[in-house]
Amino acid sequence: MDSSDPSQAGPSRQTPAVASAASPESEFNPTFERWRSRFAEVTGLGLSEAQKAERTQREEQAKLERDWARCQKWKEELMTRSPMVVFMLKHLRLSGCPFPDSAIQCHPCPEDRAGGFAPEYGILLCQNRFFSKKHMEDTLAHELIHAYDHCKFNVDWLNLRHHACTEIRAANLSGDCSWTREVKRGFYAFNKQHQACVKRRAVASVMANPSCKSEEMAEKVVNEVWESCLNDTRPFDEIY
Repeated sequence: MDSSDPSQAGPSRQTPAVASAASPESEFNPTFERWRSRFAEVTGLGLSEAQKAERTQREEQAKLERDWARCQKWKEELMTRSPMVVFMLKHLRLSGCPFPDSAIQCHPCPEDRAGGFAPEYGILLCQNRFFSKKHMEDTLAHELIHAYDHCKFNVDWLNLRHHACTEIRAANLSGDCSWTREVKRGFYAFNKQHQACVKRRAVASVMANPSCKSEEMAEKVVNEVWESCLNDTRPFDEIY
């Protein structure tokens, strides 16, 4: 008999490759299973539709928690270390409207906003919309100016002239219309860029007021109060 003929080989002559493929150790290797599960979790490959939905939900929840933690950290730092924010908080206290930490809250928002002020709730910081702490600082300063105006001047938010004036002041004084912020928005100009930004953003805000019927109405109201409100830098001696 030719011992090299595979057809004549008995069980003892089974090739190593076949024996390895049938090895229970390779099928149930816990290290391999952990690797496979982790790979599926990271890539989504090999998951059922239900598992994919659970994975997406976990990722969204983790992102919400990360965004909230970052927003809270930056907020606390700005409230104690930012000259602009500390200055506005001081003048709110002096005006009889102290603004505690609890009145400035971090929440997720849609893409069209970074923050907001509502007299009955306080200030909203959109935790998922900030690309830097400086961005948050400008946004918080903007909203604190609205809070100051509401406290100091009894703003009627449905009165378009009142609304236009506080939007002009907030955009003008907060740093919201700095050259670098405008460049990030895609606006480039070397002549009166600051004023153009203030007017554009004031008009856009007034257009969102339920009392405003058109862009033309918003522009008209902003123009009517433009000079007096642009030159009103309270509580600052000059533009920050």
